Amino acid sequence: MFRRVSRFLSYILIPAVLLAGGLCPAQQADEPTEAVVEKSLDDKINDAVSPYTDAISTVVFVPVWKGQVGPEGEKVDLEVPFVLLWLAAAAFFLTFFFKFINLRGFALALRTVKGKYSKSDDPGEITHFQALTAAVSGTVGLGNIAGVAIAISMGGPGAAFWMVVMGLCGMSSKFAECTLGVKYRQIDKDGKVHGGAMHYLTRGFAARGMGPLGKTLAVFFGICCIGASFGGGNMYQINQATSQLVNVTGGAESFFADKQWLFGLAVAILVGAAIIGGIARIGKITASLVPTMTVIYIIGCFIVLGSHLDKIVPTFGLIFTSAFSGEALAGGFVGTLLQGIRRAAFSNEAGIGSAPIAHAAVKTRYAASEGLVALLEPFVDTVIICTMTALVVLVTGDYMHRGDDGITITSDSFASVVPWFSYVLSVAVILFALSTLISWSYYGLQAWKFLFGKSKASDMTFKLIFCFVIILGAAMSPGKVIDFSDAMLFSMSFANLLGVYLLLPVIKRELKKFVLFTKRVDAGESIEMADAHVKSQLPDLEGRA
Repeated sequence: MFRRVSRFLSYILIPAVLLAGGLCPAQQADEPTEAVVEKSLDDKINDAVSPYTDAISTVVFVPVWKGQVGPEGEKVDLEVPFVLLWLAAAAFFLTFFFKFINLRGFALALRTVKGKYSKSDDPGEITHFQALTAAVSGTVGLGNIAGVAIAISMGGPGAAFWMVVMGLCGMSSKFAECTLGVKYRQIDKDGKVHGGAMHYLTRGFAARGMGPLGKTLAVFFGICCIGASFGGGNMYQINQATSQLVNVTGGAESFFADKQWLFGLAVAILVGAAIIGGIARIGKITASLVPTMTVIYIIGCFIVLGSHLDKIVPTFGLIFTSAFSGEALAGGFVGTLLQGIRRAAFSNEAGIGSAPIAHAAVKTRYAASEGLVALLEPFVDTVIICTMTALVVLVTGDYMHRGDDGITITSDSFASVVPWFSYVLSVAVILFALSTLISWSYYGLQAWKFLFGKSKASDMTFKLIFCFVIILGAAMSPGKVIDFSDAMLFSMSFANLLGVYLLLPVIKRELKKFVLFTKRVDAGESIEMADAHVKSQLPDLEGRA
């Protein structure tokens, strides 16, 4: 195990050595000396890491089509990355395959998350509600605040429409992958749960006679998941939170303007203290943190919208017409559609394969129960919170400030109505970032343990690297962080969705079992009696699946 760890660390240490070289200015002999402005530590970190982020982004976002779109005289270059089509196609296909489970399963999901169909002694570590909040904290983050503003500033108002469409269809993707996450989880003798795409790719494929393919895909997914935990779950969150801190403490004159790494260091210490306790502690933290930060943010949105009541209806009209317009920014309809899909996928992570890791730890005896609970995530994340953000930046007109990063656009929208609210938003932003960092540290750790073993040394190695990356992310420029974060997050979808497609019969069977179980409980039977009845019907259910 240590040999494998050391081999992997070599791939981390090589860039680290190069980074150190980038941080230390080399002495140039026999060259004329000129007055040079000494670069800050933040600038040196950014220069050293940028080549790696550019290379990864180029590979993941390989286009299936390049061309020019738009009216004559106003044509712009546009690329259509394969990974976006891959995610969108899966969301639509799974919605139809499961007969709109995102809509017809909504009420059952709400009853399940309340704990109606489970008991405290069911196998697992955390409750349905804690699993939901842990997973939501990994998705409801800076993507909802900064990512929406970025999508609209680049793709026009119509991007918000496609974000909502993708959010609704993404509910079906979440249902499918999280059902598999619970179905193929592993529970240690001490009760610790290990789950996620790594496990259903390995065990699920082996059960279907495709063991070698499953192992290959699982390793690929695990590597991508570790990278995503460093990117979208870490660097992007701390980077946008740092931007907001600089923004409200004086901008270019802020103490943190060229010392962003200091804030990153403080957050790294906080996150390090929080993640030591594992998923049980993470579940308790997020169960309190997520509702609080969401309420704070939504109240702020209502305040802004309340001062622009006359613009709300016209804004909805603008969103809809722009969604199909040929005049939208970044290439008309196609550009608007792509920005909506990209930011929605980044925000709710449906089809990515991250959420099954958190949901696998739930206390339940039926895998599909947590699949249904999981479909609530994209609804909360994209349909509610992202829509609120979109309305705020549109009614205030701040989305047209295209030179700013996403968090600055949203912050300016709030400040235009209540100047001091930018400070409240800063608190919400930091809470969003912290919750996402904490949840994604768990996702990355599970992938790390799958690849390198479950020893304490392996555990601590990952946590130290994760905290170090927080410092890097705080110092880097937003553009590089966004590209790297998107690339690492979306790369997980390749293996994950292949697993979902090939294991569709399993998901279908698990859904039938749970629906039958809930009908018996709703009819007044005890959980034990309903469970016994379902088990007696298993041969018939498996034959029909």
